[in-house]
Amino acid sequence: MEIYFQNDKPALLGGQKVMTERFPSWPIYDGTEEQGLFDVLHSGRWGRLDGKFTALFEDEYAKLMGMKHALATSGGTTALISMLGALDIGPGDEVLMPAYTFVATYNVVVLNYALPILIDTDMESFQIDPRKMEKAITKETKALMPVHMGGVPADLDRIIAIAQKHRLPVIEDCCQAPGSEWKGKKVGSYGVGGAFSFQSSKNLNCAEGGAVTTNDSNFDRACRAFHHQGQTRNTASFATGEGVRGTNARMTEWQSRILLAQMTRFSEQDRQRTENAYYLNSLFMDIPGIYPAKLYPGTTNVSYHLYMFRYDKTHFKGMSRERFIQALRAEGISTGTGYGRLNSDPYVLGLTQNKYYLKIYGEKMMKQWVERNRCPINDKLTSEQSLWLSQSVLLGSRQDMDKIAEAILKIKKYAKELIDSE
Repeated sequence: MEIYFQNDKPALLGGQKVMTERFPSWPIYDGTEEQGLFDVLHSGRWGRLDGKFTALFEDEYAKLMGMKHALATSGGTTALISMLGALDIGPGDEVLMPAYTFVATYNVVVLNYALPILIDTDMESFQIDPRKMEKAITKETKALMPVHMGGVPADLDRIIAIAQKHRLPVIEDCCQAPGSEWKGKKVGSYGVGGAFSFQSSKNLNCAEGGAVTTNDSNFDRACRAFHHQGQTRNTASFATGEGVRGTNARMTEWQSRILLAQMTRFSEQDRQRTENAYYLNSLFMDIPGIYPAKLYPGTTNVSYHLYMFRYDKTHFKGMSRERFIQALRAEGISTGTGYGRLNSDPYVLGLTQNKYYLKIYGEKMMKQWVERNRCPINDKLTSEQSLWLSQSVLLGSRQDMDKIAEAILKIKKYAKELIDSE
């Protein structure tokens, strides 16, 4: 494909910016959502215990994901919490998770006073490295928790093989991946269960909300009980329930009805994002130094929540990633660096001084934990190369994708001048 510059110079050097109009805003809604809210309002039943829309959403979401069961929760975080609760993860247990992820994946492990073991990243895919995951397994490992970052499936064949070899359950963090597929099956169907998020930035959203999907009826019952104070019936009861722990992670009827409305557009939006992402991949193949996130061979669909790509400054005359971002934003294209070095973040390192963790694990083990969590590949990726475009950018037109490539080519052509003008 040929790109024709509207104005040869980058906007930072006085040229005309490539994007003169904004990308689609998010969320997208119309009278369908409005009517849905009125439906809940006038029903007089606003919670799932006496309403009907949450159960309806669960049925529809299970069908959409090709699963036997879906449990609606108050958030993606509480979906993960419910699964860890169902597996009875607790003090002394270790859960293996990626270093490259949102902090919620870490938080749900810590809330159970278990030990999160952060695994290094596969640079090319942005996903957890299965080889390093297996090496980190100990007799205290009780679960593997891969994350399908950006909607791109992790290497599920290898992860499931490792789990079967070591007889460990897999919890799939699918919070960014509703609709993504591995070998024709939706993610979330390979482990014991999958967690999804419907937070306001997500591809399917109701501001806050989540779901657990599973094909295991016993696991569904355990998650359902945990998320409803130990009770398995869809009613309130003065009696206690199953197990010994539980919480309230129920979704409201308002959230469920908004999601049912949003689902009417989901498949078409998913198709558009995927087509645009694959088209961007083809454009970037002709731009040395710009590398889209690698897709593993088992990937049959990517429901892009993020378009992740790497920037190699050596192909841009040594221009820093920060200057590249500044130049791209001046062209009307917003991008960011994404997640950072979770394993060395002060928030995470503070766990070594937590009085409860010191009581459970001891000072020596907590120091060893810091060493176990060293992730040099992730350090390099996040500090030098990682870049994102948001999912709403992929809802733009084919011409918008051309303009993204055009902007990068302009920046590349004038890299030296952009460096000198800093």
